[in-house]
Amino acid sequence: MRLAPATIAALYQAACLAELDALKPGNVHAYAAGHRMAVSDFVASAAASAPALAGAGTGVGARVRDAVAATFAAVGQNTNLGILLLCAPLAVAAERASTVAAVLAGLEPADAQGVFEAIRLANPGGLGQAARHDVAAPAPDSLRAAMEEAAPRDRIARAYVDGFGDLFAVGLPALAGARGQGLDPAWCTTAVHLAYLQAFPDSHVARKHGAERAESVRAQAVAALGGLDLRTRPVAPLLALDAAWKAAGINPGTSADFTVATLFADALASAGARLADAARVA
Repeated sequence: MRLAPATIAALYQAACLAELDALKPGNVHAYAAGHRMAVSDFVASAAASAPALAGAGTGVGARVRDAVAATFAAVGQNTNLGILLLCAPLAVAAERASTVAAVLAGLEPADAQGVFEAIRLANPGGLGQAARHDVAAPAPDSLRAAMEEAAPRDRIARAYVDGFGDLFAVGLPALAGARGQGLDPAWCTTAVHLAYLQAFPDSHVARKHGAERAESVRAQAVAALGGLDLRTRPVAPLLALDAAWKAAGINPGTSADFTVATLFADALASAGARLADAARVA
């Protein structure tokens, strides 16, 4: 089933807003701002980027580039590059009635050009330099090759290589499990975020603070969050961890990006999109 661009835009914006409603330690959310950003910045970013993210007939690269440009015009800073990199292939798949794997297999040189332009515009913190496929250089013909180069150090790049493996193996099962426990939507979103925090070192933390610190943050999340029962709505311990991480400049942004993508993918599937083949979903 092909989804209309207007539907895709609405579901994307709803996913962005739902993620903000959830208590996500270290990130910006309705309970607490942080990292010199407020919830209002992300609300404005979602509204500004939605039309380009759902641009009818456009490819992954154009959607990411145009949505980043629209975001900067609205809020003047990078609030959503990771979200857009993850959500653009989902949006294209939904519009084409295709799978994410098929969209990634069909990426063209224009997609690499668009994504490289978007990354240069967003200038995410801690990006550094790469020996091959550096974003400061001209874009390669193959976006997939560039993502393969970055995949060992960046979880979003890895998603382009393994067909969004983390989303299907971590995020969507966590969301289904939370719903099975009877959690309300906001706490279901918290459950997804905590699942990503504990599953792997956050790439954004690694870029800013190094791989060792990112692993220590993951281990701290496991120790602090593993025994929590979200059915009790444990606001106090989550806010304590949130405050400690923000005081230390820790922002697990990649986990938040994957959380938005998980909510978006779930909403698209509920609307009739076929994002993965039956074997992968099972």
